[in-house]
Amino acid sequence: MSVTHDLSFISLISNASLLVQLVMALLLLVSIMSWSYIFRKMFAIRSAQTQTEEFERAFWSGGNLNALYEEATSNRRRSGNHTGALERIFESGMGEFIKVKAAFANKGQVDPNATIDGARRAMRAAYQREMDALESHLAFLASVGSVSPYVGLFGTVWGIMNAFRGLANVQQATLASVAPGIAEALIATAIGLFAAIPAVVAYNRYSHDIDRLAIRFESFIEEFSNILQRQVR
Repeated sequence: MSVTHDLSFISLISNASLLVQLVMALLLLVSIMSWSYIFRKMFAIRSAQTQTEEFERAFWSGGNLNALYEEATSNRRRSGNHTGALERIFESGMGEFIKVKAAFANKGQVDPNATIDGARRAMRAAYQREMDALESHLAFLASVGSVSPYVGLFGTVWGIMNAFRGLANVQQATLASVAPGIAEALIATAIGLFAAIPAVVAYNRYSHDIDRLAIRFESFIEEFSNILQRQVR
């Protein structure tokens, strides 16, 4: 069997020790899951950005808030949670505003502060739900990015240790005799880096995009609260 064939990736992986193979399999599984979350999160964030921009254009176009609320409610009933995050925040705040205002009207009194506080709390609760959904699986990507290199390094250390233990039974140690064992071990580190690097890049990018969306959501909540406050005076 030729040396080139002995040092091929498939041969090195198949000839590695059981523990190193388990480490490689774990890292490959983690990498597949990481790429799955990376693509899913990419589409989710892009969709959230597009829907936020569309709703902001509709909101600031000067239309009637009640008509916009009815449209948001009908959109949610038709498509469930496929409406935009900012649209759902608006719907929560406007819906609570209408309910509290109607309750005070039935009592023959008006409390602007209580009305605005109720709408703001509803929007804050909806904001937290939207942020939890956007930030889902980010912790997994962060864990993969930070832990995978060390898991791969563990497999490498174990493989190199086995390679040098094997040299104890060899009378004359040469580079050709030790190279396959070290190469087998280093593959674990390579797979660990292959899993970690995309996860770290995706985590940093998505965290930045989500922070930008959070700022837009919080700004909208404050601006919309000011608009509602002017309406109850």
